[in-house]
Amino acid sequence: MAVNSPLPVAADLKPVNGVEIGFAEAGIKKPNRKDILIMKLAEGATVSGVFTLNRFCAAPVQVSKANLDAVKNGAAPIRALVVNTGNANAGTGEQGLANAQATCAEVAKLLGIEAQQVLPFSTGVILEQLPMPKLLAGLPAAATSLKADNWFNAAEAIMTTDTQPKAASRTVTIGGHAVTMTGISKGAGMIKPNMATMLGYLAFDAKVAQPVLDQLVKHAADHSFNAITIDGDTSTNDSFMLIATGAGSLQIDSAQGADYEALKEAVTDISRNLAQQII
Repeated sequence: MAVNSPLPVAADLKPVNGVEIGFAEAGIKKPNRKDILIMKLAEGATVSGVFTLNRFCAAPVQVSKANLDAVKNGAAPIRALVVNTGNANAGTGEQGLANAQATCAEVAKLLGIEAQQVLPFSTGVILEQLPMPKLLAGLPAAATSLKADNWFNAAEAIMTTDTQPKAASRTVTIGGHAVTMTGISKGAGMIKPNMATMLGYLAFDAKVAQPVLDQLVKHAADHSFNAITIDGDTSTNDSFMLIATGAGSLQIDSAQGADYEALKEAVTDISRNLAQQII
């Protein structure tokens, strides 16, 4: 089904308590273009994601999966996400993995956390190594520009061949608690069911137990990003991340009950909006 979603407007994108966003222009592929994004998460946030089913997962996907698995095995929780555009760090072998890990280490140093608490993401040209001097030089500017109302800049910072930023925001009331959620996505080609060359990030300020969030992100993806197609091609870097910052008053500990069902409906609805903006 073809859809025409209205362009997002910066003033309509609501800050989400527990998320700070910073961006920079590092010249990774082109000058004077936002190409680095950092999301800093509050203590107590939970993060879950779904990734490409392509057998050739890019280096940042491999590192993000490993760091998320480490949390489930008792490691410190995720506290930051870092995204670069202009280079996908895909098909880059051991050097690509080392570059993704070095990116996490630098972000961790800047934010005072551990490297394993950072999730890296990349999008852009494949089969080329990341220009690490440019990327590492740009990260401090992204870290110093962290603030809560940078969502529109974030949407622009993850664009590659996109002709417009893609974002959505809303506040819903669940069980008497106001929940604010804002998300961004990118993608223009190589879009097929079961993810595609796309990135999506959705944050909301409820507190959600990790197993519940793991279930919620899969449901939301299956009914949004995993149900769209443009040209039938899949990719190596696709990722959709769901972030529950825990900074609001709603707490969900079980994937049952009216509150969970209401949250699931709201998260799936905004995820579907972000997916429709892609197509």
